[in-house]
Amino acid sequence: MKIWIATGGTGGHVYPALSVAQCLSTRGHRVTISCDGRVRDMVRRGAPHGARFVHVWASGVGAKSRIRQMWALTKIGVSAAALTLRFMIFRPNRVVAFGGYASVPAVFAAHVWGVPTFLHEQNAAIGRANKFAMRWVKTLMTSFPNVSGVPNSTTRVVFTGLPVRGDFLLAAGSALPGASRLLVTGGSLGAQILDEVVPTAVASLKNKKIFVTHQTRPENVEKLQRFYADNGVRANVLSFIHDMAGAIAGADLVIGRSGASTVIELQTIGRPAILVPLGINPDQAANAASFAKTGGGFAIEQSKFTAKWLSSTLSELFENPSRLQKMATKALTPNNAVDLICDEITK
Repeated sequence: MKIWIATGGTGGHVYPALSVAQCLSTRGHRVTISCDGRVRDMVRRGAPHGARFVHVWASGVGAKSRIRQMWALTKIGVSAAALTLRFMIFRPNRVVAFGGYASVPAVFAAHVWGVPTFLHEQNAAIGRANKFAMRWVKTLMTSFPNVSGVPNSTTRVVFTGLPVRGDFLLAAGSALPGASRLLVTGGSLGAQILDEVVPTAVASLKNKKIFVTHQTRPENVEKLQRFYADNGVRANVLSFIHDMAGAIAGADLVIGRSGASTVIELQTIGRPAILVPLGINPDQAANAASFAKTGGGFAIEQSKFTAKWLSSTLSELFENPSRLQKMATKALTPNNAVDLICDEITK
């Protein structure tokens, strides 16, 4: 079977797409992957052997400038026309889109030629690009059991989960270390609030047994390391975590934002967490709420995420290891997303 995989311009779209591409290739299907220039190298490095690669001219439509928005729509329109012509010659049996505006042209072209099309939504609230593309799609596959904002239509909605890398699957269900270890996943400009609140909260705790692994932006590493040291807190501050699966598995509690990949990785391994959604991102709020609903942790608005609240919460959790264990058990969610997606596509 010839299967076309269309993916958007961020790693959050690309990694799940590549996992599915690898699985489909292993099953003997011919895979073509399309994306825009932002992730071209990432796709080439991770694509399965023998897969074809197609560059799509596209960019996000979220710019504030009306001119930039019109230019982005023009690029998507041109790419949609080009793929429509390409599908006249190379007609795939299936098209699978993983979100982002770069996936819209392939979905449109598939609709023109009546090719069965599948769309995957990462977040617990449907994104703008996917919401736009749904008019041409018969099956929507989701990362979360319930997704808000799905237009009322005849589209089938199938809960598959979100594919994660193999190292997360290997760590699935591992026992909590039970060593009072806290992981803070920052590292971006949008996570500045974590750098401001977490060190102050931890420093105020009477329990100095907590060991903190804190990911932050490069320019903040030295400052935070010095703050932790001055306040008698054992900590490892770094700008990048190469083995994120190992870092999550080695933590008793995680504090971070609530992007779809982060939430699903926590659920795959089974770790309790305090999630602070990015205020301007409704997708993250929906993801955090879905995670908290399982009983695996807390979803707290950024305006309420204060050092006082966090200090009280950390003290209560680390003084009651059995509660952390119960939260970890509730957070744990089996991840068979790759096989479920591949089965759905090829059945």
